[in-house]
Amino acid sequence: MTTNTPITEIKEIIAAQRTFFASNATLERKFRKEQLKKLQKALKEWEKPLCDALWNDLHKSYEEAIMTELSIVAGEIRNHLSHLRGWMRSRRVSTPLKMMPSCSRVVSEPLGNTLIISPWNYPVQLLLNPLVGAISAGCTAILKPSPYVPEVSRVIGEMIAATFNKEYIAVVQGNREVNSALLEERFDMIFFTGSPALGRKVMAAASKNLTPVVLELGGKSPCIVDADADIEIAARRIAWGKTLNAGQTCIAPDYLLIHSCRQEEFIKAFAKALKRLHGENIKASRHYVRIVNDKAFRRVSGYLKEGRIVLGGEYDAEERYIAPTLLADVAENANVMQEEIFGPILPMIPFDNREEVLKFIREREKPLALYYFGKTGNGKEIVRLTSAGGSCINDTIMHIANENIPFGGVGNSGMGHYHGRLSFDAFSHKRSVVTTTTLLDLPFRYMPYRMFGLVKRLL
Repeated sequence: MTTNTPITEIKEIIAAQRTFFASNATLERKFRKEQLKKLQKALKEWEKPLCDALWNDLHKSYEEAIMTELSIVAGEIRNHLSHLRGWMRSRRVSTPLKMMPSCSRVVSEPLGNTLIISPWNYPVQLLLNPLVGAISAGCTAILKPSPYVPEVSRVIGEMIAATFNKEYIAVVQGNREVNSALLEERFDMIFFTGSPALGRKVMAAASKNLTPVVLELGGKSPCIVDADADIEIAARRIAWGKTLNAGQTCIAPDYLLIHSCRQEEFIKAFAKALKRLHGENIKASRHYVRIVNDKAFRRVSGYLKEGRIVLGGEYDAEERYIAPTLLADVAENANVMQEEIFGPILPMIPFDNREEVLKFIREREKPLALYYFGKTGNGKEIVRLTSAGGSCINDTIMHIANENIPFGGVGNSGMGHYHGRLSFDAFSHKRSVVTTTTLLDLPFRYMPYRMFGLVKRLL
């Protein structure tokens, strides 16, 4: 387990970062690019320790660690290095005639001292990706990794300490007691990734200081398989999305809405897809992640009792292994249909028409992701008539891989977006600046408002 950073040390780091930000050192583009390159170099140098730590904590293979963690951060850094000049440039906007002789611009300025709190499921990506945005926007940052992945948290702490001065970027370690102490402090922005329940606590704490927040939460993301879906493709892509990180992914398909005429066919195709992905013995697969801890294992394995197991169902408490499992005959009020599963169990709810699907989704909280398999036109209609953080038609997960589109939730699944330009914007304030010449001073706006009839026409 990681050791809690003393509260006195946390306060000292926060004070030092306030002083450093006030020195204006982070404002220059040259400084920001240098820091992004430092992070880029560190990510390469610490690749093996980070991958080893991910294996030790989560049984995450080297390939999956690179694909779902390090490569995403590396791509984000490259994107920011390529576009930082343009993003930092002030933007001239039109000025109405009534304001002449003035000109107007929008300037991006850093919010200041920020706090980034990350979860355990993608502990490298979900901590360092927001950090890229903080660096490029010109902010300082305190990073708080999860104690549930102690090896990863330790390695990240060592990497950041070896790369940056703590008055600029620092890692604070510990449990929820440390989180509470951090949230008692005043920051200029808080970026939190985690559950909706914890997101509410973060937002409540931030409200005391009117601190802006980005909340990347989760929820129950539906996956729809319609009557005209390509079942082989659907099963393979859903199996991949559901077994990636053993289902411990905020945008994993959480439950399956499947047309009743395709359910039996889907079960067979899903079993076939699992063999292609993980082999005959899934437990022995090097690419099949374990449940993060005993508490989570007990919660997820408990869902196995809440439906009829039609595929999978095997588990090993000592290894915290749960096989990919399909559940049928699930009650809508069962816990597995009320709570985010965050594991490799997929309950199936049959339907006969799309109106049932729309009603089912609309009656629940807005999800972080929504997936549809079937004709593209029908998928677009489902997307139009529902609300979700992001969506894929005939795919799962992949919308997170494109840094040119926003990633974030809506309603219960979060607020705020990031990736690419939006990461820069998340840590920036858009400041309006109006500049007026002193060479000309038109009298119309001044009391006693002479020639008001003419002025009124311009308003």
